[in-house]
Amino acid sequence: MPRSRAKVPAHARHKKILKQAKGFRNRRKNTFRIAHQSVWEAGQYAYVGRKVKKRKFRSLWIQRINAAVRIHDENMNYSTFINGLTKAGIEVDRKVMSDIAIKDPDAFGALVAQAKAALA
Repeated sequence: MPRSRAKVPAHARHKKILKQAKGFRNRRKNTFRIAHQSVWEAGQYAYVGRKVKKRKFRSLWIQRINAAVRIHDENMNYSTFINGLTKAGIEVDRKVMSDIAIKDPDAFGALVAQAKAALA
C-alpha cells in the first residue's frame, strides 16, 4: 500500500500563513519558512501592542484630567484631586472623568470643588 502524505492539510496551513503575511516585503511574503517566522513575530508584537495601548490611553486620560484640574484650581494637581475625590467617596473612573472634563467643564468644576472641600 502506498504511503499517504499530508499534502492537502499542509498546503492549507501554508496558504493560511502566507495569507497572514500579505503586505510584508521581499521573501517574507512568499517563502513559507520566512513568512512563518515573520507572522509569528508580528503576532508577538501585536499581543504586546494591545497591552501598551491600554497604558497609553490611561496616561492620556490622566494628562487631560491634570490639565482640567489646573484650569479650575491653580494650586491643585492630579494627585491631590484624586485624593480629594477618594476622601469625598466619589468613584468615577479616569476615562469618564476625562470625557467630563472635555465635554462639560462646569460639571468637572463641581467635582473639583467637592474634592477641595473633602481635603479641607
